[in-house]
Formats: sequence, structure tokens, C-alpha cells
Amino acid sequence: MPTVLRSGPYRFFFYAGDRDEPPHIHIERDVDKAKFWLEPVRLQNSGGFSRPEINRIHKLVEENRDDLLRSWNEYFNG
Repeated sequence: MPTVLRSGPYRFFFYAGDRDEPPHIHIERDVDKAKFWLEPVRLQNSGGFSRPEINRIHKLVEENRDDLLRSWNEYFNG
């Protein structure tokens, strides 16, 4: 479960078993979780985050999309 980015209270990561899905990123803060697809960036699911917080996380995913995709490709296609 490599962490590929930390921003404020958020940890961005993926699971080793995610290989068979399209590129995406999991985000967690405490017990709240979300999953965003990376191509294109869009929310796949969330649990616990408020709408304003999901919007903040969406912006962080957009801003870091290239690095997140690079980390995905290096890990799974390495």
C-alpha cells in the first residue's frame, strides 16, 4: 500500500492489488476515504468526507495528476 503523496491531513495511496483497474488513487484522512479515477479525474466513491472536502481533494488530485499517474505507472508497469 504505497503512499505516493501527503498533503495536509490527506494520504494518497494505492493498493498492490489495484493493478487490474484503471489508474486511480485512494485518499484517506482518519477514517474517511475516497477513490478518484485519474483518466479523467473524477470521484469514484467516498465515505465520510463532506462535499466541500471532496471538492478540496478533487482539486488536489487534479493539481497532482501527472505525478500520481507517474507513480501508478512506475509501480505497476515498472
